[in-house]
Amino acid sequence: MKNNILKQAQQLQTKLLEQLRTIKVEGNAGGGMVKIEMNGEQNVLSVKIDPQIIEEKDTAMLEDLIVAAFNDAKKQILEKTQESFKSITGLPLPM
Repeated sequence: MKNNILKQAQQLQTKLLEQLRTIKVEGNAGGGMVKIEMNGEQNVLSVKIDPQIIEEKDTAMLEDLIVAAFNDAKKQILEKTQESFKSITGLPLPM
């Protein structure tokens, strides 16, 4: 019985990890002036910066927007991870 429960837990973990690998989100900041694409494993896949920001040479604003876009993408990943966990297990993701 104990081995069966452990096996089921491992199967659920494998299924969740497979779903996380398919998740992709795009965090935005500054009305889309900075975009960061991230996957479910919280790896940054790409960063897109509107050339207008670079032309204005406002590096402090650009830095703030990159941080905000990253945080937006990370928040979306957390939400999707929670949704995936709940869809697989029927339970909320423990925090």
